[in-house]
Amino acid sequence: MSDVLAGSVSIRPLAVSHAAALARAYTRNRAYLHPWEPRRPDAFYTAEGQRERLAASMAGQAAGLNFFWALFDGAEVVGCISLTDIVHGAFQNGHVGYWIAQDFQGRGLATAAVGFVVGFATRLGLHRLQAGTLVHNAGSQKVLARNGFEEIGLAPQYIMIDGSWQDHTLFQKLLHD
Repeated sequence: MSDVLAGSVSIRPLAVSHAAALARAYTRNRAYLHPWEPRRPDAFYTAEGQRERLAASMAGQAAGLNFFWALFDGAEVVGCISLTDIVHGAFQNGHVGYWIAQDFQGRGLATAAVGFVVGFATRLGLHRLQAGTLVHNAGSQKVLARNGFEEIGLAPQYIMIDGSWQDHTLFQKLLHD
């Protein structure tokens, strides 16, 4: 399955066969993503490291607990988006996370990808989506707002980013009334 998001960029489910392309994308964007992500071991930036990571992720996907997509420009990965930590039952909730390559910023790709995942989550029957951003990540906050997410509060020392516990602004989108 592949949906066109904008121009030549499409979104496809990630598979273990995408490991080399994903490693190239992370390597190209390593310095750019550094202040926004956890610290990564050098193996993360290799095809083998990505193969291991993707193989582990596929187990959660097979169980319906996590879903992962990549944004492709031709054969090259230019971003990723995920729907993780899915809980069914009384909660019906999931978390959205994403990144877009530095040289593909400003094209509406993150907004389109989040919209894609909102539609996917709605079809799954989820009631609510959550997302968190670093408090100073105005660009990501705009992406979420464009997709109908509302700010719900501050989570102090929420995630270890770039080696230190960072505060995050939390957002939610209710999918069903």
